Amino acid sequence: MPALTTTSDGFLLHGEPFRIISGALHYFRVHPGLWSDRLRKARLMGLNTVETYIPWNHHQPVPEGPLVLDGFLDLPRFLRLAQDEGLRVLLRPGPFICAEWDGGGLPDWLTSDPDIRLRTSDPRFTGAVDRYLDLLLPALRPHMAQAGGPVIAVQVENEYGAYGDDSAYLKHLADAFRSRGVEELLFTCDQADPGHLATGSLPGVLTTGTFGSRVEQSLGRLREHRPEGPLFCAEFWIGWFDHWGGPHHVRDAADAAADLDRLLSAGASVNIYMFHGGTNFGFSNGANHKHAYTPTVTSYDYDAALTECGDPGPKYHAFREVIARHVTVPDEPVPPPGPKLPPVPVELDSRAALLPLAGSLAAAVRTDVPVTMDELGQRTGYALYRTTLPADGDGLLHFARGVGDRAQVFVDGAPVGVLESERHDESLPVRVPRPGATLEVLVENMGGVNYGPRIGAPKGLLGPVSFNRTDLTGWDCRPLPLDDLEAVPFAPAGDAAVTVPAFHRGTFDVGTPADAFLSLPGWSKGQAWVNGFHLGRYWNRGPQRTLYVPAPVLRPGSNELVLLELHGTTATRALLTDTPDLGPENTW
Repeated sequence: MPALTTTSDGFLLHGEPFRIISGALHYFRVHPGLWSDRLRKARLMGLNTVETYIPWNHHQPVPEGPLVLDGFLDLPRFLRLAQDEGLRVLLRPGPFICAEWDGGGLPDWLTSDPDIRLRTSDPRFTGAVDRYLDLLLPALRPHMAQAGGPVIAVQVENEYGAYGDDSAYLKHLADAFRSRGVEELLFTCDQADPGHLATGSLPGVLTTGTFGSRVEQSLGRLREHRPEGPLFCAEFWIGWFDHWGGPHHVRDAADAAADLDRLLSAGASVNIYMFHGGTNFGFSNGANHKHAYTPTVTSYDYDAALTECGDPGPKYHAFREVIARHVTVPDEPVPPPGPKLPPVPVELDSRAALLPLAGSLAAAVRTDVPVTMDELGQRTGYALYRTTLPADGDGLLHFARGVGDRAQVFVDGAPVGVLESERHDESLPVRVPRPGATLEVLVENMGGVNYGPRIGAPKGLLGPVSFNRTDLTGWDCRPLPLDDLEAVPFAPAGDAAVTVPAFHRGTFDVGTPADAFLSLPGWSKGQAWVNGFHLGRYWNRGPQRTLYVPAPVLRPGSNELVLLELHGTTATRALLTDTPDLGPENTW
């Protein structure tokens, strides 16, 4: 018998009544050196459980390669730490997770195949899932409750009712878990909508709901769908995520706490989404695409109970008071805010232009028509496309089918314009100084769509390019991997302003490492690294104005900051500050 079982209106854990009071905490969005701190703060808020997704695309970046289970992806260690803290765990392995994560967690090597019907019983899809689970589940079985571990329940898919109605696919997943030794409670998770619940549920599997308000109505819909069994809000939305160019979303703490109290007063179990949001470090952020493409920012603060840097926020205190009305919370002090690094200016006094370095980063693929980044094997980041223009004079560059997702265009090394998928751009007027001028197009993947039918949409140049209706041929298509910056030939910056994409480097001293926030006034758009750790994307479009720098990234003594600035700048200085700035707030 599973450790966690259901009754007509609740749960039993090892035969004793148990209410799940959980919070979402994604191990892959938190520096591993901080996992113990975040888990301790979860327990002190009154949680008895934490929940996490599992990002397939990061654990299995290549189809035939071994499973990655170290560093940020050391899930077994995270589970051990949760158990050491006395917390239970809800696992949500997908295969689709959404999570505002690149590609919704589905690997690009799978989503780039247009013939595979994603999230269906297509054997090409389920076969890939089965091979992944063959690698993943043996590593997780020692941490299941049946083996004495903390994992008490496992989710089947994720909000499937909003996507499809292939019940055979859901059954295949449930059987796949069972046949590989998962004896724990299985559950599905869907928005509290009758249609979604109908198509996303599975007989014999617990149905749970996702909502952030209208508690009585949402619980009523769950009860209408399943007259008996526990009421469980598997995602109680207490905040929201942000898109570049939009506001920073917040939710009033008292409002969220009142709805949490309504949930618990109704006898329901809850998983707070998010307890601690964390950060989309590197190139891990996702995007939405409804009427237009809208990428998610680097911060995943989510206006959660714990802030992005792990400090208890207003919701932490409000939720702890609510939880204490229903269950016993630890008789220990609320954790104080963590130490912050005193402000430190950083002079970026050396640089290296990006485009001349392209040849040393990767070999080019020679084609008549540009190929996508997927075809170049470039999963994230950037690609550079280069050819020549046959004639001089004024004219129109046309990019058939547009770009994915943002392209900077250069003629003979000079910037001439930008195209964005977000604006549905396909054409750009240019002046060509001479026949045979070099055309270069630097394309940035701003994040894979994580929700809906556009998951797997290609990146890079998406079709032929023409100048004044004459197709351009003879392209050098080059991926630009940026996972090792050691070979970048930095030189003294000098006084000249920079008008092209370039790396900028500076050093700064730290006494005692502590959390900090990177502020970049005067810089436009690009990527930031501290001591080789990829903090993520910055953009003066906002709303986010600072990047979180976790304390474990810093070291006593000399530290290094590298920026890849994509546009011209006269700035030469950055600032490590003690205060985050996530932008103008919009309360919902």
